[in-house]
Amino acid sequence: MHALGQLLLVLAAGSAGGRGDPRDTLACSQGLTCRLLDTDVLCGTEPPGPRQELALARLRLEPALRCTEPTACAPCLEARVRLALAPATGTATESPLSVQPGTAGTEDSGDGGQRSPATGATPSQPNVTGLLLLSGHTFASSRCVAVEVWAPLGPTLRRQTVGWVIFRCFEAPLGSELHISAYMNSRGRQRLSQQQRVPDCSWPAAQDAVPQCQVPRLRVSPGQKEVVVEVEGAAVGHSYTLRLYHNHSHGTSGPGRVVTMSSPMNYVLPADEVLPCLCLQVWPETQDPLRATLCPFSHDAEAWERLWARSRLVLHIEGQVLTCSLSAPCDLLAELVPCWQPVPSGPCQPLPGLQQPAEGKGPQEFGGLRPHPNLCVQVWSGGQVRLTQCLRDRALPGRPDDLLLLERGENASLCAVERGACTPLASFTSRGAGHPGLLEQDLQRDVAGGQCQQLWHPSNRTGVTLWACPLHKYLRTHWALVWMGVLLGAACLLLLLLMKKEDMKGWLKSLRAGYGSSGPLQGRRALLVHAAEPVAERAACALMAALHSLGLTVVAAPGGGSGVAALGPLPWLHAQHHRALRDSDTIILLLSPAAVAAAQQWDTGVVPESGAAESSLGPRHSPDPGDVPAVAPCEVFAAALSCAMPVLAVAQGRYVVARLEALVPAVPPALRAAPAFALPADMERFLQALAGPARHRGRCLEPHVAAVAEALQRAVGE
Repeated sequence: MHALGQLLLVLAAGSAGGRGDPRDTLACSQGLTCRLLDTDVLCGTEPPGPRQELALARLRLEPALRCTEPTACAPCLEARVRLALAPATGTATESPLSVQPGTAGTEDSGDGGQRSPATGATPSQPNVTGLLLLSGHTFASSRCVAVEVWAPLGPTLRRQTVGWVIFRCFEAPLGSELHISAYMNSRGRQRLSQQQRVPDCSWPAAQDAVPQCQVPRLRVSPGQKEVVVEVEGAAVGHSYTLRLYHNHSHGTSGPGRVVTMSSPMNYVLPADEVLPCLCLQVWPETQDPLRATLCPFSHDAEAWERLWARSRLVLHIEGQVLTCSLSAPCDLLAELVPCWQPVPSGPCQPLPGLQQPAEGKGPQEFGGLRPHPNLCVQVWSGGQVRLTQCLRDRALPGRPDDLLLLERGENASLCAVERGACTPLASFTSRGAGHPGLLEQDLQRDVAGGQCQQLWHPSNRTGVTLWACPLHKYLRTHWALVWMGVLLGAACLLLLLLMKKEDMKGWLKSLRAGYGSSGPLQGRRALLVHAAEPVAERAACALMAALHSLGLTVVAAPGGGSGVAALGPLPWLHAQHHRALRDSDTIILLLSPAAVAAAQQWDTGVVPESGAAESSLGPRHSPDPGDVPAVAPCEVFAAALSCAMPVLAVAQGRYVVARLEALVPAVPPALRAAPAFALPADMERFLQALAGPARHRGRCLEPHVAAVAEALQRAVGE
């Protein structure tokens, strides 16, 4: 007992400066008294006890939580040590009776029977005393705890258990290995050891209590221009780290982009940066946290299109070997297919047996495929051609006349690879090569004589040989004959045109008249005669503009220009009238109040005075007084009537009378021999009369009737 007293004195002195954790707890089963001396001592330096009194019977470890708040806990292991009396402990007066099952201090259950709190009081009855040392070791730290235990001496048998000592607890990181040992300071140095893993976040009790296990969730909301990343389940005010990176199978994604944020904040990502391999990872700003990872764009069609737009295929020529490099921000599940493309805009014929998966790690060879300007490499993915690169794009001149020949095995027949098939030379007909099989012997002779370039050697795994043979020397004679035929045809055509010179003049004239326009009245001409008064001039201008858009060539009289200045108004008018009659042009007589007065003057032979136009309508036909406004007749229109009336009398010429129905209620008798139309009400019939007798013109004029009528109505109403 003197040595034990020295040991307790040493531990007491050490505990004064120790790093004890006030959160540690100690309990012992009923019948035992225990006291926690220090929670951080140096194990192995304590002096041994006098002799063996208490012995270790069992060591058991249980997962536990040490909490300062309900959601601020740390995982740990609880150590349970069962003690027994050493074989030498006891006196001759000890009772041989054993303790019955269920008696306090002998329970072998998991909870060690009923617990009694640790106390520092020394029992008054005879007892045995021992110093229990518990040590916990991890890879990076260690800790030792000293516990003083008193066990009463009673009528017990030797080797009988006296109770449990329960210490809570030894902390360690989530999921780490913890090695715990227990021994007494007796001379025998009996030691019990166990190694157990500290619970991780898969333990249900730790998921809501340990901060490292409270992993936030990611929610992605895609939009047209941006993607919003929302962190859900994070504690308000706590910081967390969001990492955006490209996930690669070969592990070269790099750190990516790391953003530190506080909840509840969202991160906005531009839609242009969204790719199929873009992954998101979030974790709280705590020690050894769990991380939530999400890769939400792996099946996004727009992300895949964006990835293919950023991918690049580059061809290389290393000596006499063709290689290619496919670079992309993400891993591509694709296939590289060499193909033959003689014409840049034509189809590319895949070469048999040369396709290989795209690795994305530097240049890839095609096993000895030799370069040729017509060779291309395509990237196939999902049954579609995603990328195409040709050697022609590297400023190499193409050879559109070269023919690709395939030879299977040695001394096998040749076939031409064109349009997705391999045609035997006996049935092959190339461009301008004549009947089938014409070039069979020539091509075989070129292959045997080394005039064809060998693209693929037969020693390769496919067992075929590919040849590129030029055909320009066989096509040169054919094209010479073609050009001779073209020149002969041109000479014959020129001779025919010279023989039909007059017909050609008419054809050229109609072509010149109809060039550049597609109106329904294209090629037709008209002479528009109107009175020299404001309303008639406005109506004539509107009608000319509308008819010109339909392709009709209109000359208005009275008019102006160099012809009027040279000849004078009346001679110029007579000249235009004579030309219209000669060329069978349509002559339009536009009736306005002044034109009607001139027509009535022609009919009666009386010149109305100003203010007396109503009586000048002529007693011969007795028109109504309200038929025509009282205006003076137009002398120019009267001169035009002097040209038109003799022709109308013999029913010659193409005359059309158009009266403005808002101003002229009726056609004067002198002009009733010609077809008359009230405008704009009869605009459709008026346009059909200008178009002529062709039946198909009526359907083409219908869409234009409303526009011409509206233009004329606006001009008259101004």
